[in-house]
This record gives sequence, C-alpha cells and structure tokens, in this order.
Amino acid sequence: MPTEAKTSTDLSPENHEMIDLIYARCHENAPNFGVGPDTFKDSLAKTIFKYLGQDGSPDSGDVDSLLSQIQADDLFMAMACANGNERAWWEFDHQHRGYLERVARHLAKTEVDAQEVIDQVYVELYGTKIVDGERVSKFSTYSGRGSLRGWLRTVIWHSLVDLHRASHDEVSLDEMTENVGEGMAHASFAEASLGGEDEMIDHLTRERYRKATVSALEAAFASLEDHEKLLLMFYHVENLKLREIARLVENESSPLRGWFQRKSQTRNDNPAGRIHESTIMRWLEKSYARVLQLFRSELSEKGGLGHDEIDICLGLATEDLAGNNFFKNLSTS
Repeated sequence: MPTEAKTSTDLSPENHEMIDLIYARCHENAPNFGVGPDTFKDSLAKTIFKYLGQDGSPDSGDVDSLLSQIQADDLFMAMACANGNERAWWEFDHQHRGYLERVARHLAKTEVDAQEVIDQVYVELYGTKIVDGERVSKFSTYSGRGSLRGWLRTVIWHSLVDLHRASHDEVSLDEMTENVGEGMAHASFAEASLGGEDEMIDHLTRERYRKATVSALEAAFASLEDHEKLLLMFYHVENLKLREIARLVENESSPLRGWFQRKSQTRNDNPAGRIHESTIMRWLEKSYARVLQLFRSELSEKGGLGHDEIDICLGLATEDLAGNNFFKNLSTS
C-alpha cells in the first residue's frame, strides 16, 4: 500500500492505545478546544507514515519512540486553532503573542517590518485561502515534531524573507499566489481568472447576470448589521491593518466597543482585555460569510436564479469587488 494512502486504521493496536492515552491527556488539559479523537489520531498517523512509513509498515517500537517525542499539547492547540476554535485562539494569543513579537523585532530590520510580519503571520495562521471549500490554516502544517515556538520562529523567518522580496520587486507570480497579503483576505470571495469566463458568456447574457449581481450585492451590504459594515469599511475602505482595528475596538469611544462587550459577556471573556489580530480575522471572516449568505439568498429567493447561475454571479461579484470597490457603498445608520 502506498505511503500516502495509509491512515490511522493501518496502525497497530498498541499504537492506537498509546495515541488514545495522549489524546486523553490533551483533552483533559484543554477540554474546550473541540478537537475530536479521530481527527487527532489521523493527524498523528499522517506524521507517523510520513517519517517512518517509507519502507512499508513502520516498526511499532519506532512509532512509540516518535510518539513520545511529539509535543502533544502544542499540536492539540494548533489543530484547534486551525479549526477556528475561539478558546484555542485566546490561549494561543496569551501564551505565544509576546514570543512572536520578540522574535519579529529581533529578526526584522525595523519596528515597521516587525509589525508587518506579525500581521502577515496572523493572517497565515488563521488562513484566508479557500481550497475545496475549506479554509486552509498555516497551523495545519505543524506536525508536533519540535516545539510550537520553534515552528513559529521559522514561520516568522519565511514571512520576513517574503517581505524582503516584495520590497525589492523580486517576487514571482507563483510566490505572490502562495504568500497572499493582508489586503487580499477575502475569505469567501477568492479572486478568479476572468479570461475563461469572458469567453464562455456572451455579452448580453453577461450583462443580464451583472445587473442581478449588482442588485444582490447592494441588498446584501444593506442588510448587514452596523458592526459588520464598520469592520468592512475599516479594513477595505480605510485600509486599516488588523492591529489598528484591534486598537480601535479597545478604545472606549469606539462604535465597535459596545458590540464587542456584549459578545464578550456571552463568552465569559474579559471585555477590558487586549484584542488580538486573530480576533479581528475571525470577525472579518464571519462578515464575509454573512455577505455571501445574503448574496446567495437574494439571487435565489428574489431573483429566482439556480445554482449554476448564482455561481456565474459570484464570479462577476469578484470582479466588481476588486474593480468598482463595492465596499465604498457601505454605510451605517
């Protein structure tokens, strides 16, 4: 059986027993992270077969040795963060935010570069790319072999290299695609190639769908709550960075402050605590999802369009969001 085809079902009963014990300990330490035993087991199985399964079934003793070296609690947290678990992200911020800042300042040439890298790393860790309908977090590449902080240091270093390349206009198209910056964090409206669709849809049909698209987008934005509109305006119209929005929320006079305090009380969080970039990313993603839901609903229920037609409109919406900047049409009452 090829290595890439193997799963946790190919492990021995002894290996399963050891992984179950590791999971039980991690779950006891962090019961609110929302990581299931099967997901945890599959992650460890992937690591086992990657490093020990090149020549067939790995020796049970070698597997035990590898498992004993896994930074299980770090892996548990990373998996929970990759899944968007709120509690895990707060724990990550609390435990590792200061370390990220120290490393970034140590490696970067300037304070501005350090702050840019911190923003970029948080975007990558939260994940803004959509693959097969799923958000892909950088955390999904952490295997638990080695400490989470050692892995984070490497992530920071690579982000600094990307920043340096971009500042010298040496970044290739492939690199640009692989290292999407903060300004491209459209979690639900990923950029699409326009050429193919231009060739497929004739002018009259295209204009008919464009009219429906514009109307549905305007209706979707108009239906957003005030805090969602503010977030999108801060981020896309005023071009504020994640940390700048976070500082605004912390300000007692911020129009977002009251909304955040109400949300904090429902989660038993401390409303007076520091707001982190990951929190802003989660709010933005929820706003994108809300726009997409309202957009599809408007086209389906009021426009009477089918699934394929809605997909065409979604492609046109991508163009309009990028070109005409519909975010500028946002307003709050």
